[in-house]
Amino acid sequence: MPVLSKSSATAQQPKSTRAIPIAAVRPFLTALAAGNPNPETELVYSDPFTLLVAVVLSAQATDVSVNRATATLFKDAPTPAAMVALGVDGVGRHIRSIGLWQGKARNVVALSHILLDRYAGAVPQDREALESLPGVGRKTANVVLNVAFGHPTMAVDTHIFRIGNRTGLAPGTTPRMVEDRLIKRIPADMLRDAHNWLILHGRYICKARKPECWRCPATQWCRFKDKVLAPG
Repeated sequence: MPVLSKSSATAQQPKSTRAIPIAAVRPFLTALAAGNPNPETELVYSDPFTLLVAVVLSAQATDVSVNRATATLFKDAPTPAAMVALGVDGVGRHIRSIGLWQGKARNVVALSHILLDRYAGAVPQDREALESLPGVGRKTANVVLNVAFGHPTMAVDTHIFRIGNRTGLAPGTTPRMVEDRLIKRIPADMLRDAHNWLILHGRYICKARKPECWRCPATQWCRFKDKVLAPG
Protein backbone atom coordinates (compact mmCIF):
# COMPACT_ATOMS: atom_id res chain seq x y z
CA MET A 1 0.00 0.00 0.00
CA PRO A 2 1.51 3.34 -1.03
CA VAL A 3 2.74 5.55 1.79
CA LEU A 4 2.26 9.30 1.68
CA SER A 5 4.58 11.71 3.46
CA LYS A 6 3.38 15.09 4.68
CA SER A 7 5.58 16.97 2.20
CA SER A 8 4.53 14.89 -0.80
CA ALA A 9 0.88 15.20 0.27
CA THR A 10 1.11 18.98 0.17
CA ALA A 11 2.84 18.91 -3.21
CA GLN A 12 0.18 16.66 -4.76
CA GLN A 13 -2.87 18.58 -3.60
CA PRO A 14 -4.86 20.20 -6.45
CA LYS A 15 -5.07 23.76 -5.15
CA SER A 16 -8.16 24.71 -7.11
CA THR A 17 -10.37 21.88 -5.88
CA ARG A 18 -13.36 22.86 -3.77
CA ALA A 19 -15.32 20.44 -1.65
CA ILE A 20 -18.37 18.93 -3.29
CA PRO A 21 -21.65 19.58 -1.47
CA ILE A 22 -22.24 17.23 1.43
CA ALA A 23 -25.45 16.11 -0.28
CA ALA A 24 -23.38 14.79 -3.19
CA VAL A 25 -21.22 12.47 -1.08
CA ARG A 26 -23.77 9.68 -0.79
CA PRO A 27 -24.61 9.55 -4.52
CA PHE A 28 -20.88 9.72 -5.33
CA LEU A 29 -20.21 6.63 -3.21
CA THR A 30 -23.42 4.91 -4.32
CA ALA A 31 -22.17 5.16 -7.89
CA LEU A 32 -18.89 3.48 -6.90
CA ALA A 33 -20.77 0.83 -4.93
CA ALA A 34 -22.94 -0.12 -7.91
CA GLY A 35 -19.99 -1.78 -9.58
CA ASN A 36 -18.51 -3.26 -6.39
CA PRO A 37 -21.14 -3.65 -3.66
CA ASN A 38 -18.94 -5.70 -1.34
CA PRO A 39 -15.41 -4.28 -1.70
CA GLU A 40 -12.50 -6.17 -0.18
CA THR A 41 -8.81 -5.56 0.25
CA GLU A 42 -6.60 -7.13 -2.40
CA LEU A 43 -4.13 -8.30 0.23
CA VAL A 44 -4.38 -12.06 0.82
CA TYR A 45 -4.85 -12.96 4.48
CA SER A 46 -6.63 -15.54 6.64
CA ASP A 47 -7.01 -13.82 10.02
CA PRO A 48 -6.18 -10.56 11.82
CA PHE A 49 -2.56 -11.58 12.37
CA THR A 50 -1.81 -12.37 8.73
CA LEU A 51 -3.64 -9.19 7.70
CA LEU A 52 -1.52 -7.15 10.11
CA VAL A 53 1.69 -8.64 8.74
CA ALA A 54 0.57 -8.13 5.14
CA VAL A 55 -0.28 -4.47 5.75
CA VAL A 56 3.07 -3.85 7.48
CA LEU A 57 4.82 -5.39 4.49
CA SER A 58 2.76 -3.32 2.03
CA ALA A 59 4.33 0.01 2.98
CA GLN A 60 5.94 1.37 -0.20
CA ALA A 61 5.10 -1.89 -1.98
CA THR A 62 2.27 -3.15 -4.16
CA ASP A 63 -0.33 -5.60 -2.93
CA VAL A 64 0.70 -7.94 -5.75
CA SER A 65 4.31 -8.08 -4.56
CA VAL A 66 3.21 -8.58 -0.95
CA ASN A 67 0.85 -11.42 -1.86
CA ARG A 68 3.63 -13.12 -3.79
CA ALA A 69 5.90 -13.01 -0.74
CA THR A 70 3.31 -13.93 1.88
CA ALA A 71 2.15 -16.97 -0.10
CA THR A 72 5.25 -18.76 1.19
CA LEU A 73 5.76 -16.76 4.39
CA PHE A 74 2.34 -17.63 5.78
CA LYS A 75 2.83 -21.31 5.02
CA ASP A 76 5.90 -21.32 7.26
CA ALA A 77 4.66 -18.81 9.83
CA PRO A 78 0.87 -18.37 10.06
CA THR A 79 0.93 -17.40 13.76
CA PRO A 80 2.93 -15.05 15.98
CA ALA A 81 4.69 -18.00 17.63
CA ALA A 82 5.68 -19.47 14.28
CA MET A 83 6.88 -16.04 13.09
CA VAL A 84 9.09 -15.65 16.15
CA ALA A 85 10.45 -19.17 15.63
CA LEU A 86 11.20 -18.37 11.99
CA GLY A 87 13.25 -15.36 13.08
CA VAL A 88 14.42 -12.28 11.21
CA ASP A 89 16.63 -14.18 8.77
CA GLY A 90 13.88 -16.68 8.06
CA VAL A 91 11.30 -13.97 7.43
CA GLY A 92 13.82 -12.12 5.30
CA ARG A 93 14.25 -15.09 2.98
CA HIS A 94 10.57 -14.88 2.09
CA ILE A 95 10.25 -11.13 1.58
CA ARG A 96 13.46 -10.06 -0.17
CA SER A 97 11.50 -9.12 -3.26
CA ILE A 98 9.72 -6.37 -1.28
CA GLY A 99 11.23 -2.94 -0.76
CA LEU A 100 12.79 -2.21 2.64
CA TRP A 101 12.60 -5.91 3.44
CA GLN A 102 15.33 -5.90 6.11
CA GLY A 103 13.53 -3.45 8.36
CA LYS A 104 10.17 -5.07 7.68
CA ALA A 105 11.52 -8.49 8.66
CA ARG A 106 12.71 -7.07 11.97
CA ASN A 107 9.38 -5.36 12.57
CA VAL A 108 7.32 -8.45 11.80
CA VAL A 109 9.30 -10.58 14.24
CA ALA A 110 9.30 -7.84 16.89
CA LEU A 111 5.55 -7.25 16.70
CA SER A 112 4.99 -11.01 16.89
CA HIS A 113 7.00 -11.08 20.12
CA ILE A 114 4.86 -8.29 21.55
CA LEU A 115 1.60 -9.98 20.55
CA LEU A 116 2.71 -13.10 22.42
CA ASP A 117 3.99 -11.23 25.47
CA ARG A 118 1.18 -8.70 25.90
CA TYR A 119 -1.88 -10.00 24.08
CA ALA A 120 -1.70 -13.82 24.28
CA GLY A 121 -0.93 -13.92 20.56
CA ALA A 122 -4.07 -12.01 19.52
CA VAL A 123 -4.14 -8.81 17.49
CA PRO A 124 -5.62 -6.01 19.65
CA GLN A 125 -8.68 -4.16 18.45
CA ASP A 126 -7.46 -0.92 19.99
CA ARG A 127 -5.83 1.83 17.91
CA GLU A 128 -3.34 2.87 20.60
CA ALA A 129 -2.24 -0.73 21.11
CA LEU A 130 -1.86 -1.31 17.39
CA GLU A 131 0.15 1.87 16.87
CA SER A 132 2.54 0.81 19.62
CA LEU A 133 3.62 -2.20 17.55
CA PRO A 134 6.82 -1.96 15.45
CA GLY A 135 6.10 -0.91 11.87
CA VAL A 136 2.50 0.06 12.60
CA GLY A 137 1.41 3.65 12.10
CA ARG A 138 -2.00 5.26 11.91
CA LYS A 139 -2.69 4.14 8.35
CA THR A 140 -1.81 0.50 9.06
CA ALA A 141 -3.88 0.54 12.25
CA ASN A 142 -6.84 1.95 10.32
CA VAL A 143 -6.62 -0.82 7.72
CA VAL A 144 -6.52 -3.55 10.37
CA LEU A 145 -9.35 -2.02 12.38
CA ASN A 146 -11.47 -1.62 9.24
CA VAL A 147 -10.80 -4.88 7.40
CA ALA A 148 -10.25 -7.32 10.27
CA PHE A 149 -12.64 -5.91 12.85
CA GLY A 150 -15.22 -3.92 10.92
CA HIS A 151 -14.47 -0.53 12.44
CA PRO A 152 -15.57 2.54 10.43
CA THR A 153 -12.06 3.88 9.84
CA MET A 154 -10.42 5.52 6.85
CA ALA A 155 -6.81 4.68 5.97
CA VAL A 156 -5.53 7.50 3.77
CA ASP A 157 -2.88 6.28 1.34
CA THR A 158 -1.77 8.03 -1.85
CA HIS A 159 -4.92 6.90 -3.69
CA ILE A 160 -7.40 8.18 -1.12
CA PHE A 161 -5.45 11.41 -0.60
CA ARG A 162 -5.53 12.02 -4.35
CA ILE A 163 -9.24 11.26 -4.69
CA GLY A 164 -10.19 13.34 -1.66
CA ASN A 165 -8.48 16.36 -3.20
CA ARG A 166 -8.97 15.80 -6.92
CA THR A 167 -12.71 15.13 -6.77
CA GLY A 168 -13.53 17.53 -3.95
CA LEU A 169 -14.83 14.67 -1.82
CA ALA A 170 -12.66 15.79 1.12
CA PRO A 171 -9.93 18.31 0.25
CA GLY A 172 -7.06 18.60 2.69
CA THR A 173 -3.37 19.46 2.82
CA THR A 174 -2.36 16.44 4.92
CA PRO A 175 -3.44 12.78 5.07
CA ARG A 176 -4.89 13.31 8.55
CA MET A 177 -6.95 16.28 7.36
CA VAL A 178 -8.35 14.22 4.49
CA GLU A 179 -9.05 11.33 6.87
CA ASP A 180 -10.93 13.53 9.34
CA ARG A 181 -12.97 15.21 6.62
CA LEU A 182 -13.90 11.90 4.98
CA ILE A 183 -15.07 10.50 8.31
CA LYS A 184 -17.11 13.64 8.91
CA ARG A 185 -18.63 13.80 5.41
CA ILE A 186 -19.27 10.14 4.55
CA PRO A 187 -22.59 8.75 5.82
CA ALA A 188 -22.04 6.42 8.76
CA ASP A 189 -23.63 3.43 7.01
CA MET A 190 -21.17 3.74 4.11
CA LEU A 191 -17.98 4.53 5.99
CA ARG A 192 -16.54 1.05 6.46
CA ASP A 193 -16.90 0.08 2.79
CA ALA A 194 -15.88 3.54 1.58
CA HIS A 195 -12.30 2.77 2.60
CA ASN A 196 -11.99 0.03 -0.04
CA TRP A 197 -14.25 1.71 -2.61
CA LEU A 198 -11.93 4.71 -2.70
CA ILE A 199 -8.66 2.75 -2.67
CA LEU A 200 -9.78 0.53 -5.55
CA HIS A 201 -11.21 3.49 -7.46
CA GLY A 202 -7.87 5.29 -7.18
CA ARG A 203 -5.92 2.19 -8.13
CA TYR A 204 -7.85 1.34 -11.28
CA ILE A 205 -9.79 4.38 -12.51
CA CYS A 206 -8.86 7.68 -10.84
CA LYS A 207 -5.17 7.09 -11.51
CA ALA A 208 -2.42 9.50 -10.57
CA ARG A 209 -1.03 10.46 -13.97
CA LYS A 210 -4.11 10.12 -16.13
CA PRO A 211 -7.52 9.54 -14.54
CA GLU A 212 -9.80 7.45 -16.72
CA CYS A 213 -12.79 9.71 -16.23
CA TRP A 214 -14.66 8.13 -19.13
CA ARG A 215 -14.91 4.98 -16.99
CA CYS A 216 -15.82 6.74 -13.74
CA PRO A 217 -19.41 6.21 -12.58
CA ALA A 218 -19.20 9.24 -10.27
CA THR A 219 -17.91 11.80 -12.73
CA GLN A 220 -21.05 13.98 -12.55
CA TRP A 221 -20.30 14.80 -8.90
CA CYS A 222 -16.55 15.17 -9.32
CA ARG A 223 -15.05 18.68 -9.32
CA PHE A 224 -11.82 17.83 -11.12
CA LYS A 225 -11.48 20.53 -13.80
CA ASP A 226 -9.35 18.59 -16.29
CA LYS A 227 -11.48 15.48 -16.75
CA VAL A 228 -10.21 12.98 -19.31
CA LEU A 229 -13.46 12.04 -21.00
CA ALA A 230 -12.07 9.75 -23.70
CA PRO A 231 -9.19 7.27 -23.89
CA GLY A 232 -6.11 8.10 -25.88
